Amino acid sequence: MNKTVLAHISLFFANLIYALNFTFAKDVMPNFINPSGFILLRVIGALFLFALSYFLFINEKVETKDVFQLAICGVFGVAINQLFFFEGLNLTTPINASIVMTINPILVILISFLIIRESITFRKILGILLGLFGAATLILKGGGVDFSSSHQTGNLLVFINASSYGVYLVLVKPLLQKYHPITILFYVFGFGLLYVIPFGFNSLSDVKWGVLPNHICLEIAFVVVCTTFIAYLLNSSALKRLSPTTVSVYIYLQPILASLFAVFWGADNIDNQKIMAALLIFLGVYLVSVPSLKEKK
Repeated sequence: MNKTVLAHISLFFANLIYALNFTFAKDVMPNFINPSGFILLRVIGALFLFALSYFLFINEKVETKDVFQLAICGVFGVAINQLFFFEGLNLTTPINASIVMTINPILVILISFLIIRESITFRKILGILLGLFGAATLILKGGGVDFSSSHQTGNLLVFINASSYGVYLVLVKPLLQKYHPITILFYVFGFGLLYVIPFGFNSLSDVKWGVLPNHICLEIAFVVVCTTFIAYLLNSSALKRLSPTTVSVYIYLQPILASLFAVFWGADNIDNQKIMAALLIFLGVYLVSVPSLKEKK
């Protein structure tokens, strides 16, 4: 199979996992585990899996001059990204968080231009705006957005998370051209663990593991294994082949996938508005991700 096609398939499945993550993570927090403790658990679990994969299958040397950049990637890709998202999701609604996260591709295209000089074309801007409109239509159909003062802190934290992840995508892209994704993620999560231990140690120590219901244990396992280990690996593998802007614009698929999941479980139905929103999102993703004839030349 064509490696570029495989990269797009990887992004699709990564965003399917992220679409399910909103509900599962909200179930766990804060009644069973506080956000910072949950992040520490995520990072420990994912680092164990990345370390196992790295030492068993990759064992690749990293140049000393790249270690500092990997440490910076750990700040933006793990510490700020995950801590601020879970703390923000805990203080706001899933709909608010979804709406704020749609700003991510716009931030990424600006950061990519400033740091790696990725061109800003009319085609990309049009694609992002179409995707943004389609995603917002689907998200807001699930309920009203609430930007009242009671949710301001949560919304701000989610916005910082979106910005941080945008910086991470741009900074890690050159490293992925040199090293295997598992090597990158082993180092990024290794540094990330150092950063999140002070914030999550007490919260994780307070968890009463013996009284956790079975379904909560399964949701925790999903967040650790799927949302953290598998989704990060899929995204990194795709980023090796595609631009940061293309990777980020796939976030617009999340409300479609969440809606399909709800339809599958009988909690929602398909209507013309959803179909139109989905078409706008797919068109937006296409415009951003498929290079124009000029770019191909």
